[in-house]
Amino acid sequence: MPLQKKKNKSKEPSRFFKTPKGMHDILPSDQPYWDRIDRTARELADFYNFGRIETPILEFADLFHKTVGEETDIVQKEMYVLKTKGGDILALRPEGTAPVARAYLEHSLGRVSQPQKLFYQGPMFRHENPQAGRYRQFSQIGFEIIGGSNDPIYDTQIILVFHRLLESLKIKNANLKINSIGCRVCRPLYKRQLQAYYKNHEKNLCPDCVWRLKINPLRLLDCKRETCEKIKEKTPNVLDKLCSMCSTHFKTVLEYLDELQVPYTLDNQLVRGLDYYSRTVFEIFAEGPGRELGALPGGGRYDYLMELLGGHLTPAVGGACGIERLIAVMKAQDIKLGAKSSRRVFVAHAGEMAKKKCLKLVEDLRGAGIATSEGLARESLTAQLKIADREGVPIALILGQREIYEERVIIRDLRTGLQETVPLHRIVEEIKRRWRDTQ
Repeated sequence: MPLQKKKNKSKEPSRFFKTPKGMHDILPSDQPYWDRIDRTARELADFYNFGRIETPILEFADLFHKTVGEETDIVQKEMYVLKTKGGDILALRPEGTAPVARAYLEHSLGRVSQPQKLFYQGPMFRHENPQAGRYRQFSQIGFEIIGGSNDPIYDTQIILVFHRLLESLKIKNANLKINSIGCRVCRPLYKRQLQAYYKNHEKNLCPDCVWRLKINPLRLLDCKRETCEKIKEKTPNVLDKLCSMCSTHFKTVLEYLDELQVPYTLDNQLVRGLDYYSRTVFEIFAEGPGRELGALPGGGRYDYLMELLGGHLTPAVGGACGIERLIAVMKAQDIKLGAKSSRRVFVAHAGEMAKKKCLKLVEDLRGAGIATSEGLARESLTAQLKIADREGVPIALILGQREIYEERVIIRDLRTGLQETVPLHRIVEEIKRRWRDTQ
């Protein structure tokens, strides 16, 4: 009988399903980061008077073709597109601004008070190469100011909100890069000069940039390949080509930032990757640990976006920030979230009858607003108290058979080991008294 070859276990398929490439689970250990970011973003939105808006994950694909740009990588390579049974061509939203603009027009938000200050948070989808801080499903926080006057103060306020977000999250060494890419009056002249410059270097461009040169020369400034980076060093400066109105607008934005003492760096090669931007564009990086993750917040002005969607010329400015990238930077910078609140008690039982009574005790505490942990599935009191110790809960409430008959409960201070027995009907009062005494 021939010898059977041993199977290489490392090449065997997994017995379990895994997340699709580029998707990821958010495990309990990461939830404190998400909670912190969510809470901070909502507090900022409330303080600066941004109203929450939520748009569908699925939109008509043409929405992004018209706004993001037919020649952008997002539309050409990264959108998840599907055809419904009814024949509609839909796309999983790759970004949040275009859906917000669509909702602004569809629901006639221009008829109410102006400007509309809108805030959103939710998942986006792009079929791109997964890497550090970059996923195919990722979540974004966005702030948009739509309507009203074309006032540079709104550009500054959007930048300020994101500056405060990073500041509140204790992200260090934030570097704001800012530029103006002009308007429909002055930008065509700059694009022609950019094309003329790059035509002299066409033979040294990467294949993608050869295509960009013909279709959308501004995208040439996005390329990160080494050969193209060298050519980019001597490109014409867009700030020298701005019309008087764009120059004044940009100068005023910088003056407001100076007034707020928000540091910035001028970057005349910053253009962003979406076609709907005009005038001010910005990105904020975390220098040092986390720098390799790329821009955190980014955005700019998009005064022509409503026209692209069939509306009137509407001043607008906004930006967005990837939550996963924020978390990655917070971890890279070893930012501590703080200990779990000590205002929590642990309920433990000794015996089956006490186990049943503990269920009622937990619910009574919840009704009184007292956060509670428990390990009721563990039969051993020692095992239960080990859970309490692991969670850092300072107070344990212990019920045994004797306590049930006496209608009392043991309160044990897990930091000192001291304990006393109090009447069950006074337990809420006693816990709150102890919390007051430790303030």
